[in-house]
Amino acid sequence: MTYLTILMKALPYKAQKELIDFAEFLKARYYNKKKTQKLKFDWAGGLEKYKDKFEPVELQHKISEWWGINNVSR
Repeated sequence: MTYLTILMKALPYKAQKELIDFAEFLKARYYNKKKTQKLKFDWAGGLEKYKDKFEPVELQHKISEWWGINNVSR
């Protein structure tokens, strides 16, 4: 038996459940992390061709129209 098993068996049932819950929390915290990707800025400058046609706020509303977003206040 491992030391952890011996400790666990010495605890009351409710404390054993808490210990198991805590161990599962730690496992999730340290082993279920998704690798994060760096942000890509390949979209930067994509609206450059519209800068002379629209003011910034107008462009913002136009983008909302293109995306199908209807709840933009004007």
